[in-house]
Amino acid sequence: MPSVRGRRGLVAAALNVPVEQQQQQQHEEQEVSKSKRSTSPCLGVPKLKKRTALVDMTNAHKVNLSFLDKKKKKKKKQQQQEVKKTSSVSEKSQAEQQRSTSESTEGKSSENDEEEKEEAEEQAVCHVAQDLVTPEVPVEFDVDSENRNDCFMIPEYAKDIFDYLKSREEKFVLQDYMCQQPSINAGMRAILVDWLVEVQENFELYHETLYLAVKLTDHFLARTPIHRDSLQLVGSTAMLLASKFEERDPLSVDNFLYICDDAYNREQFLRMEASILQALSFDIGIPVAYHFLRRYAKCAGVGMDMLTLARYFSELSLMDFELVQERSSLLAAACLFLALLTKDLPGWPPVLQFHSGYEISELAPVVRKIYAMAAQPPSSELKVVRSKYSHEVFFRVASLPLVDYDVLEKTLEPQRFPLIQL
Repeated sequence: MPSVRGRRGLVAAALNVPVEQQQQQQHEEQEVSKSKRSTSPCLGVPKLKKRTALVDMTNAHKVNLSFLDKKKKKKKKQQQQEVKKTSSVSEKSQAEQQRSTSESTEGKSSENDEEEKEEAEEQAVCHVAQDLVTPEVPVEFDVDSENRNDCFMIPEYAKDIFDYLKSREEKFVLQDYMCQQPSINAGMRAILVDWLVEVQENFELYHETLYLAVKLTDHFLARTPIHRDSLQLVGSTAMLLASKFEERDPLSVDNFLYICDDAYNREQFLRMEASILQALSFDIGIPVAYHFLRRYAKCAGVGMDMLTLARYFSELSLMDFELVQERSSLLAAACLFLALLTKDLPGWPPVLQFHSGYEISELAPVVRKIYAMAAQPPSSELKVVRSKYSHEVFFRVASLPLVDYDVLEKTLEPQRFPLIQL
């Protein structure tokens, strides 16, 4: 039986094709196949050009390219004009040469105008580039240069990031919303937050998850009246959303069905999740106090024990409804200020005033509220935060004595306590 290649002659004979024409067709096909093999080894597939995977996508690169293109165009125009001049001199008379010289002067004037326009554009671009440059941080307040070799710390953008978070706080300022909630009160909210702290501790979640869950709960309650029976459902769903936003391995609905002792079903969790996202317009990237607290602690150069004490004050403040209206950056600064005074350290050094943007006079009202809350005896209903920070893992900061009230007031308002000269 003939092969597939040998059957071409039989098919051609059946179609009455001349032998010479068959040979010519075979010759052409061989040439085409050779040309295909020469371009690519993959049976005629054309060879693809290699392209760079990463290119310079900055505006500066585009501006430089545009300047180079303009310079190249200038050179081409000058060369073309020189060629035209030489040809016109050899062919035209002196009168025509005079005309050509007048035309060339006009062309030069137009070229000068174009050059002036291009120089003005270059100056405008340079002016815009200078405006985009962020102001340099003074050397005495530079806390990020030591991490210049650590790409995870992003020292070039650290201050800009926290300045941006601070600017976003204006969008998430809360007011007293309990007047819109006829079925719940501030005490019920405090019990819910205390329970969320326990959930965060049992599941070993990030502290950012806890803070964001409380923020989501407050913002939803400020927009939607609920019944007291649904308060735990709101807090649990807020923790579920926060874990999806912050955690590497977020919790599932089954986890919350278990910890809620099947008080709610899966459909209720999913409906509440959709309700919270719609009420917040899917914008759940809310700045929280824990982000600013870690930043301020780094600026002050304090140790882990000092940061833990400030975190203890900050988690206590989560349960106080009066502090819901305060901005997260201001709340974090007040917690660190109180922690510094508790450890007999300078209250508010200039580096913290520079990076936080707050002076002692702005911190004073919030510091007094946190101090009064921490000085109260522990409640039988709200005991999770105090028991958590009484553990040795957290340096037992909950058992530390608070700073004396007179020392606190002297630091907050030194003008009220003038020095007595003996």
